[in-house]
Amino acid sequence: MVIIADLLTQTIPYTSISVSQLLFALIVLVAGIFVAGILTGMFRKGLEKTKLPELVIEFLARFLRALLYVAILLAVVSTLGVDTSSVVVGLSAVIGLVLGFGMQDSLNNMAAGVWIAALRPIDKGEYVTVNGLSGTVAAVGIMATELLTPDNQFITLPNKLVWGSPIINTTRMPTRRVGVDVGISYGSDIAGAMKVALELMNAHSLVLADPAPAVVNTELADSSVNLQLRAWVNTADFWAVKGDLTTGIYDAFNREGIEIPFPQMDVHLDK
Repeated sequence: MVIIADLLTQTIPYTSISVSQLLFALIVLVAGIFVAGILTGMFRKGLEKTKLPELVIEFLARFLRALLYVAILLAVVSTLGVDTSSVVVGLSAVIGLVLGFGMQDSLNNMAAGVWIAALRPIDKGEYVTVNGLSGTVAAVGIMATELLTPDNQFITLPNKLVWGSPIINTTRMPTRRVGVDVGISYGSDIAGAMKVALELMNAHSLVLADPAPAVVNTELADSSVNLQLRAWVNTADFWAVKGDLTTGIYDAFNREGIEIPFPQMDVHLDK
């Protein structure tokens, strides 16, 4: 016990910090992180009982956790015998320097994050395209927005790029229109092909009756007459219906003898 007591009173080389102070600082750090997690969880659960959107709750919870981590850092420094007032002054000086040279982008990101959380052009769980990148919104943090792509890639976008760019939200509206393009040969019966396509869409259980499905002639192309099948569906059924109609129109045209032509070119040679 005497050996342990002597060991605890020894100081770390080149410092005035004792081993006991260092151990106590580590305990404060671990306990602080644990308490911060509990407080953040309680804060989040309290917000979930309100009518605040999930995106706003996530943003506020992350902001509180960042503040608690700063408080933990100051507490750890204080246990090491350092005057926290001088640390605060030092941090203020550093923050002022950073603000003068490079904090503008960070402030812009913070302000953009507040606007995103308040106005909610995107929300957690929605599939969006922002600044040329697409994915499901995982979270909006203090500085960045997190997206998850369908093939499980994690994208981090600075908030200012999200707020300052056009946002395509493909899952916000309850319904969407599926468009399937298909070409038929110039010798085919266009009216008959349209009838077959309409019957295919009307027979699909996930295609909505209102607005009614339609088939339109979109182009007289070089090698084909291009048609487009247009069917309204619930947003959650979009990709399932698109896949079914793409496969179904190919099979239906084959059964009815309607030709889907290959691209072709006629070359005339003069002697």
